[in-house]
Amino acid sequence: MTTEAPVALLTGAARRIGAVTAKTLHAYGYRVIIHYRGSKEAAESLCDELNALRPDSAVALQADLSQLKDIRRLADMALKRWGRIDALINNASSFYPTPLGEASEDQWNDLMSSNLKAPFFLAQALADALKETEGAIITLADIQADRPLKNHPIYCAAKAGNVMLTKSLARELAPEVRVNGIAPGAILWPEQEAELDDSGKASILDRVPLNRPGDPRDIADTILFLLTRAPYITGQIIAVDGGRSVS
Repeated sequence: MTTEAPVALLTGAARRIGAVTAKTLHAYGYRVIIHYRGSKEAAESLCDELNALRPDSAVALQADLSQLKDIRRLADMALKRWGRIDALINNASSFYPTPLGEASEDQWNDLMSSNLKAPFFLAQALADALKETEGAIITLADIQADRPLKNHPIYCAAKAGNVMLTKSLARELAPEVRVNGIAPGAILWPEQEAELDDSGKASILDRVPLNRPGDPRDIADTILFLLTRAPYITGQIIAVDGGRSVS
C-alpha cells in the first residue's frame, strides 16, 4: 500500500450491495472508507476483514446523512484520512412505502436526505479533492425513477431527483470529474417494512427478461468498470436490471 493508492468513500457500505462493492474495490487496490449510520458492528467487522488482507487499507466512519453537519464532517474526515479522494460512491438509500394519505414529514425528510440531499452536499464538499485526482462520482439510482412504484411516491420522487442530480453534476464538475449513476433492478430483496412476499417477488421476476434476480456483484462490477475502464462516459444512468426496464 502506498500513498498513491486510490481512495473511495462509499456511503451505506456496511452491508448488502455497499459491502460487496467495498470488497470489490479493495481487491482492485483501492483504500476504502466505509460509511455507516447505525450498523457499527458490521462496518467495523468489514474493516477488520479488509485490513487483515492489506494493513491500513480500510476505515469505518459514522454519520447521519440527514444532518448537514454530519455530511460535512464525514467529507472532512474522509479527506483527512489518507489526504485524497478518488471516488465517491453514493450507495446509502432509505426505501419503504409511503402511501398517499399516510406519509409523514419525517419520512419525506429521511427519504430525501439519503437519496438526494447527501449525494449533493457530499459532492459539493469533495469537489475540489475529486478534481485534484480527476476522480469520479457514482450514485445508486433506481429504475423506479422513471417508472413509479405504487405506494412509494416519496422514494420515487427522491430517486428521480437523484437521476437529475447525477446528470447536473456531470456538467458542473466536467471535465475533471466524471459523474454517473447505476439503476439496479431486482438485485437484493428489500428488508423490514419494505419486504415483499413470495407473490410480490414472483411478480417482479415475471417482468425481468433474464428471468432471475441479479447479484450484488453485478452492481459492484459495474461500479468498478465506471471507475477504471470508462474514461469517456459521464452523465449516464446505466440500468443493471436484467432487462426489466425495457420489458
